[in-house]
Amino acid sequence: MSSISLLKQKAGIVLEKKKLTNVVARVGLVLDISGSMRSLYKNGTVQKVVERILAVASQFDDDGTLDVWVYDNEYSRLKSVTERDFVNYVEEYILNNDLIHKFGRNDEPPVMVDVIKKYTEESPSSEPAFIVFINDGGCKKTIKKPVVESSTKPIFWQFVGVGDSNFEVLEKLDTMEGRFVDNANFFHIKDIEKITDEELYNQLLNEFPGWLTEAKAKGIL
Repeated sequence: MSSISLLKQKAGIVLEKKKLTNVVARVGLVLDISGSMRSLYKNGTVQKVVERILAVASQFDDDGTLDVWVYDNEYSRLKSVTERDFVNYVEEYILNNDLIHKFGRNDEPPVMVDVIKKYTEESPSSEPAFIVFINDGGCKKTIKKPVVESSTKPIFWQFVGVGDSNFEVLEKLDTMEGRFVDNANFFHIKDIEKITDEELYNQLLNEFPGWLTEAKAKGIL
């Protein structure tokens, strides 16, 4: 059995538990590629993250595609990834891609604006977009604006902090004022290599079901 089929099985079990098996959603992955992430790209950790999130996308998604962005102080929207072409995706499309700005400082709002633009202006849909946003600390306070502005849109942000840096901004997401609905969640994984697939999927899909309910009740979906 291929690694991706196993991951899909595990994701499927968690989706069932959370009563998400009938949900169709578009899935996006935003990857921090600032300087402090360098070793995680080089040692294969980020490739594993792509595979683990792709397994959720292929369960949820209308076409089994995972949309991918990377960002440091610039951002790039990358080729979407599917089960057919995920092998060596990070190596081929990120590390060996000279057009991508990498290993600089981090600046989240510009990439968030592009994510919102893709799902609301370029390819609007009645289906929700579930965005997994990987950050290794020091997230800009200015993310408040895109989070608040997208709270009336069919977009849910699932922030994941990796490593042992400062996640003060993301830890305050739940109390962020001014939103139409609570459209963002955050959890922290010290060592992404050590968390089991089940635990990762449990955490990833923790607040999404509640948001779906509220977004439907308020006419967003």
